[in-house]
Amino acid sequence: MSDRPSHAERARHEPDAPPEADRSTLRRAIGASAIGNAVEWFDYGVFAYGAVIISQVLFPEEATGALIFTLLAFAVSFIMRPIGGMVWGPLGDKIGRKKVLAATIMLMAAATFCIGLIPSYAAIGIAAPVLLYLLRMVQGFSTGGEYGGAATFMAEYAPDRKRGFYGSFLEFGTLAGFNGGALLMLTLTWNLSTAQMLDWGWRIPFLIAGPLGLIGLYLRSKMEDTPVFRELEAGTDTTDERVLDKFKDLFTTYLPIMLRLGALVIALNVINYTLLSYMPTYLQTTIDLTDSHALIIPIVGQFAMMAVLPFVGALSDRVGRKPLWIGSLVAFIVLAVPLYHFMAQGFTQAMIAFTILGLLYTPQLATISATFPAMFPAHVRYAGLAMGYNIATSLFGGTAPLVNESLIDATGNTLIPAWYMVGACVVGLVGAVTMIETKGVSVRGTDIPGTGPIPVAAGQEHRG
Repeated sequence: MSDRPSHAERARHEPDAPPEADRSTLRRAIGASAIGNAVEWFDYGVFAYGAVIISQVLFPEEATGALIFTLLAFAVSFIMRPIGGMVWGPLGDKIGRKKVLAATIMLMAAATFCIGLIPSYAAIGIAAPVLLYLLRMVQGFSTGGEYGGAATFMAEYAPDRKRGFYGSFLEFGTLAGFNGGALLMLTLTWNLSTAQMLDWGWRIPFLIAGPLGLIGLYLRSKMEDTPVFRELEAGTDTTDERVLDKFKDLFTTYLPIMLRLGALVIALNVINYTLLSYMPTYLQTTIDLTDSHALIIPIVGQFAMMAVLPFVGALSDRVGRKPLWIGSLVAFIVLAVPLYHFMAQGFTQAMIAFTILGLLYTPQLATISATFPAMFPAHVRYAGLAMGYNIATSLFGGTAPLVNESLIDATGNTLIPAWYMVGACVVGLVGAVTMIETKGVSVRGTDIPGTGPIPVAAGQEHRG
């Protein structure tokens, strides 16, 4: 009989395990993670809720399909996200999460700020949409490292037993940023004339992103890197592994995890960008609601989602992430089409239907930061999450508004968004039923969480 201690005994007596962060440090880590997400989604909220106005300012008046070209500008940033993930992800595993997150938030905020400075099409012609597309690509490149890094940062600071609860605040920041952009756009719409909105009003929300980025940079500069990365850095020379070796490792050893992550992300982000980003355009152009009503409905629904996110995150710490994901996906498969039927009946019905769909979505949204980073071991976590998440998002998430609008135009079927979400949820269900449950599992070390020995402690041999 071996005299080696069991995994459980070693975990209890692990001498080099980093202590849990105190509450003050944990709160600052949550704020530093969430602010970047808020800035990113503030831009998405402004762009999604102002798409009709932007199409009139930055594209020629006589152009047919100006709204389609504007939604294409929304989608084009997602082309750059996998490239950003390939650059920022391995860099975050090599030099640290904090340094990369400082760079991505400033790049993202600067690009958003510059969109607010673009002259109109009437002033500079074709250069206006070209500049819009270029700046959206810069945003996509920076976002390719922002979300995976923020989720990793949050997950590696949070206590294992409360990762779902604390991780939910990253998505609280997502909705806060999105709703902040939407509320600002709604306020401007109510208080400015159409001529004022077209002339200068639409620029204000984009210009606000600059100061928001500086706040995020300040918060992140005051944080140490995550305990998990510092432990990994102390136990191995993180500069030795070449980027090409990391890519090879990810797409061989960890390919099943990447595919499973991709399936989950397809469902997550088709719902996300169809339900949140595309909804104002859908309500205006397809259901013929007024501009104000089309903005109010998602805002109210998202406040309801924000209210329950921490509770759903805490529930996942008790029952696990897997049952919540499966329940949410099945609910969408069954209810998306009937709720879109109901939505088309009028303003009140649309409000009810959107809120129900949003609440059904929260089990996925609330647990992203607890689920996705825990799928990968520490030494490839940032790269694996950044690339796996962004490849699926670029193909199926950011293109969702464009796909939905184009298919509705081509077929005349106003239920296209519902059916698109149903198909994505079927794909996601495959990933959900096959994923490993990581509730309460440590995210330290170089083994896949929940499957291997306890984490490698500082000073021990790196087995990655």
